[in-house]
This record gives sequence, structure tokens and C-alpha cells, in this order.
Amino acid sequence: MAKMIKGKNKKVLAGISGGVDSAVSLFLLKEQGFDVEAISLDLNLSEEARKTAKGICEKYKVPYHIIDASGDFKKRVIGYFLKTLKENKTPSPCLFCNQLVKIPALLDFARQRKADYVATGHYARKIKKGKEYQLGCPKDKDKDQTYFLAFLSQKQLSKIIFPLSDLTKKEVYQIAKKEKIRHLARQSQDLCFVKEKSLSDFLAENIGIKPGKILDVKGVFLGEHKGLHFYTKGQRKGINLAGGPFWVVGFDPKRNNLIVSKDSNDKEFFSKELELSGVNFISDALPKARIGVLARTRFRQPLAKATLIKEGHSTGNFSGRWRLVFEKPQRAVTPGQIAVFYGLPKGEVCLGGGIIELH
Repeated sequence: MAKMIKGKNKKVLAGISGGVDSAVSLFLLKEQGFDVEAISLDLNLSEEARKTAKGICEKYKVPYHIIDASGDFKKRVIGYFLKTLKENKTPSPCLFCNQLVKIPALLDFARQRKADYVATGHYARKIKKGKEYQLGCPKDKDKDQTYFLAFLSQKQLSKIIFPLSDLTKKEVYQIAKKEKIRHLARQSQDLCFVKEKSLSDFLAENIGIKPGKILDVKGVFLGEHKGLHFYTKGQRKGINLAGGPFWVVGFDPKRNNLIVSKDSNDKEFFSKELELSGVNFISDALPKARIGVLARTRFRQPLAKATLIKEGHSTGNFSGRWRLVFEKPQRAVTPGQIAVFYGLPKGEVCLGGGIIELH
């Protein structure tokens, strides 16, 4: 069972989505002796998810609340998502949703309910070191979700509990089966605001169709695309050219051209050095101007050795611009995505992250 803060005389507000992870998290909190209340954030909550979450709470006799956060979600997450794509960058909506909508909403409601903590079903670990807390990797390395929590502040992390930190996904399913709650839980989806539509249909409806030329790396015309916002660097599917496969290697926004290559190892794919803006460090103690780290530029990418070098002025945890220099070139580094860095030597602690600007 997961090791957690002792629950005696402590109240916790558990975020519940209707999924198996949040359901098992709620069960574990009850087992630990917490006084538990549950909340679903109505960002784009389906009726099925609402009924499922309510049923789980009724099973464990936990007060259930629904908070409408759809306004903030539409403005801060969907708005950001569409704006980033229009700029021919690749967004990371889940990371910004945690930072700007989900965690703040949970903490705000927890204060109203006089709860000591909030809990989520993320696969992550909170580590106390001295007077500070660190964001550590969970037992299940394959489900590690610290990437999506890299923009948390020290104050936010101090109030969060991760009940699944010492469990694998398989163990979570075993608990759910034993508790007869697995059948209640729906599976989560990558982009919750797309729902039944395909991403392509969603983008066509919200940004439109903006046809242009597809060129190879030598400038040879190959065909037409329907809009640069439908593509991301490294993408193979959806290019729809005869004689492929082709991969997206870049964009020419001024001429509305999509640049592709038949070589999956084309040099245009690889970047060794990149700039980061809006860099966040979870610790209140900012690091030195030059530190060695392990880093990844997208979720599930293997960690790679790099050096983080300070470039700009610091303001609180968000410390301006930094340069990230990898020991070996990285494939398909894309502006708009998030580079997340971890402490040496094993990458067991997430230090923070920043928005990729140039590479």
C-alpha cells in the first residue's frame, strides 16, 4: 500500500474524475484514516463521468461536490491550445491545465472546505527534504506523470498528496478489482475537450482550413496541405503523399509551406541546443546559473544528459530565459512543447520545466 501522510485528524479534498486512478486514490485515503471529501471539476465533464464519480463517492460514503471550472478551462487551456497552434508551435495543454486550472481550483475549494490537503490520482511522489518538498518519480516508472506537474510551485506541492506514489498501474487495477470498482471507472482520453470529434475536425472547426504547399528539404513541390496547424515536427501520419512515408521536418510560415523529408534521420530533425522561456523551478531556492540535469522535451521521451544555463532575469520561481544544451542531439524538438528537467544522477526528482522557444 502507498506510503502517505497519516490521515488521523486530517481532512483531504480528493479530485475524482470517474477514472480508476482517482477512484483507487479515494479508497486509499479512506484506508489511511483521512476525513475525505471529493470534487469533480467540470471542465468538460460528461454525464457518464459525473455518474461514475458520484457512484464511487456513494460507495465510500464520501461527500461529493462538482465545481464548474469550464470558463477558466476554455480561456486558459483551450485558448492557449489554439493560439499555440496558430503560431505553428506544439502545445502541451495537460501541463498548463494542471498549473493554471486544476490544481488552483482544487486548492481554492480545499480552503473553503477547511481541508488540510488536496489529493490527485497522478503517478508522482512528494518528498520532504529539509524545509522544502520535492516532486519525485513514482514506483511505476512507465506511468510517471511528473512531466505534467513540472510547473507546480513549492506552495502548491506542499498541499498535495499523491496516493498512488508507491503503486504500479497493475497494483491499482488489483485494488480496483478487489474493491469491485474497476467496472465503474471510465478510461481517460488524451484531449478531453475534443471528445467525440477527431482532432482534425476540432482544428478545422476552430482554426479553419488554410491550404498551402508541401515541399521537400530541397524545395521540390510534392503536394498540398490543409493548414500548418494540423502538423507538428516529427509527424508521419496525416501527410498523405504518394511514395512515402514522409516526416514533417519544419515550417515556412511566411509562405505557408510545410517541409517534409523521406529520411527519418534527416539532420533537420535534430537539435542539440534550445532556448526556454517561462522556466519554473519547483524549489524556492533557485539553482546556480549553470547546472547539469537530465531532461526530456516531450512526455515519455527517455531522459538525456544536458546542461541548463541561465540567460535571463529571474522573477520568483519563474526565472526567465535559460538555454538547454544536450550532450547528444535530440530528435524532433518542437517550439511550444515543454522541456522538463530532473536532478542528477538518476533523474529521480523533477526540478521544473520551461517552454521551448528556439532550437
